[in-house]
Amino acid sequence: MTLQPNDARWLTAAARLALRGRPASRPNPAVGAILVKDGIVIGRGWTQPGGRPHAEAIALGRAGAEARGATAYVTLEPCAHRSDRGPACADLLADAGVARVVIGSEDPDPRTAGSGLARLRDAGVSAELIELAAARESLAGYLTRARRGRPHVTLKLALSLDGKIALPSGESRWITGEAARAHVHSRRALADGILVGGGTWRADRPRLDVRLRGLESRSPLPVVLTALAIDGVRTIAAPEDIAGLQDMLYLYVEGGAQTAAAFLAADLVDRLDIYRAPILVGEGISGIADIRLGDLAEAHGRWKLVERRGLGTDSYEAFARVR
Repeated sequence: MTLQPNDARWLTAAARLALRGRPASRPNPAVGAILVKDGIVIGRGWTQPGGRPHAEAIALGRAGAEARGATAYVTLEPCAHRSDRGPACADLLADAGVARVVIGSEDPDPRTAGSGLARLRDAGVSAELIELAAARESLAGYLTRARRGRPHVTLKLALSLDGKIALPSGESRWITGEAARAHVHSRRALADGILVGGGTWRADRPRLDVRLRGLESRSPLPVVLTALAIDGVRTIAAPEDIAGLQDMLYLYVEGGAQTAAAFLAADLVDRLDIYRAPILVGEGISGIADIRLGDLAEAHGRWKLVERRGLGTDSYEAFARVR
């Protein structure tokens, strides 16, 4: 395998492009593809709603005849199986005459795993797998479902500087400012489902939708963690029951303290999205209840900072679970 200087750069760009496919591509993975020739992008694509056409097909369609001799950067190994919905992407790339394919992550689907690479190489295409972190992150829901049998879980917390989510009375509007709340809605728009605890549902009846102009249709499906049935709302009795949410690749968990603790104690949180406002609450409701931590040493080495930014007067930090 001989990597070229800009391979990681182009694959990272393809991974960012893949976000445009979420969550409309479910239950298929949101894949990004970029075709580059002589340092110029000649085609790009991402997985379309419902999973077809695939990213490679879109990119090749835009490149046309210019695809011959180009390098294709694809976040996930091109599929090797034909279906009623379209041809195998490995065949499309080979037939288009691309010279090289650089792949960000191997496909765990047994119909493709390794076969997409092999089919390209058998057709005379230089195909290279580099397992780029940005590509795997863009496919986190698909990979988590394949490897762990459940959706990828993001736990969102909006906190004061001293870790509170509300006053002792329960008043919590608003801990963070408008910019942070808008960012939360952009994160909701990337999820298939959004979950709150039964107590939060009964007390607040939150809307759990996306209220950003143009993204209203991206509102995730509501789920409530409760042992009680709720008319018209999907419920699960325990955090482990998320394995049964078969139509979801990404689950966004929002509230409240007991629900956050339950998911953390079960080690089902893959990403923490923490919004922090520059305020002090003092005696109030903590963002996370008891997670049954027996030894402080167990808390270290579990989380890695992956993103940080300011949002108005607030701050945002994202942490990935180290597994």
